[in-house]
Amino acid sequence: MAELTTLARPYAKAAFQHALAAKQLQPWFDALEVAAAVAEEASVKKVLVTSSLSAAQKASVFLNVCGEKLDESMKNFIHTLASNKRLALLPYIRNLFAAMKAQQEKTLDVEVTAAYELPADLINKLADVLSTKLDRKVSVQGSVDKSLLGGVVIHTGDTVIDGSVRGRLAKLAEALKS
Repeated sequence: MAELTTLARPYAKAAFQHALAAKQLQPWFDALEVAAAVAEEASVKKVLVTSSLSAAQKASVFLNVCGEKLDESMKNFIHTLASNKRLALLPYIRNLFAAMKAQQEKTLDVEVTAAYELPADLINKLADVLSTKLDRKVSVQGSVDKSLLGGVVIHTGDTVIDGSVRGRLAKLAEALKS
């Protein structure tokens, strides 16, 4: 997967820079969402790996599936990806574009997992504290995992803060073993 992300990065950067210059970040993100969903469809994947089709034919089939959801610049982007045999990278391009968009807009998505349902006011308070601390607009999503026993686990990107009882017990067990 790291290799595919590496291959997708230049395309994501180019798309992001174009969208930023045109002040079209959200429309481009929406179009990439559509294109990535199409690229992940099993029947489209079969067409993309068919070696008997030319790049133009693959792009045409892909754009027909997308319908009228893509503007002219996005269609050109699809043709460029097809000519470079990179249409399958669209889900990775979308993910990288989303990360760049969040960085530009100073937003952050945080997943809070707790042993029980957290009250809305506590989630809002956590979002406010994280927003102040990180200097970003934070969106908090909550979920429940009874196996945590108590406490919370906070995920954002590749950062994990484990304040759960299960996590603390695991650390204690590790300390006792050493």
